[in-house]
Amino acid sequence: MAYSKSLVERIRHIVSRQRGVTEKKMFGGVCFLLHGNILVGVWKDSLIARVGKDAYETALQTKHVKEFDITGRPMTGWVMVEPDGIDSDHQLAHWIDQATQFVRTLPGK
Repeated sequence: MAYSKSLVERIRHIVSRQRGVTEKKMFGGVCFLLHGNILVGVWKDSLIARVGKDAYETALQTKHVKEFDITGRPMTGWVMVEPDGIDSDHQLAHWIDQATQFVRTLPGK
């Protein structure tokens, strides 16, 4: 299955206001990086968000959110938000903001 180009466009619109954001094809989809660290991405029709270990368990308790696991090994600190959890731009911006808060704590690459 191809990735959602419309979701990529929605993310692009939101992150275009941030400095240091780049785009790269990864995981069979598209990822957005902040100063070289993965911030969010699109896999099929879902959002991948890098929320960090501290926010991981809380994020997983949110409706329409599950572990990011496309290889059989979940990536701790990363979640996958299903389409129903990012219907509105407000919901999408929330996940991007949460990922941004975490990724800004990482050293640039």
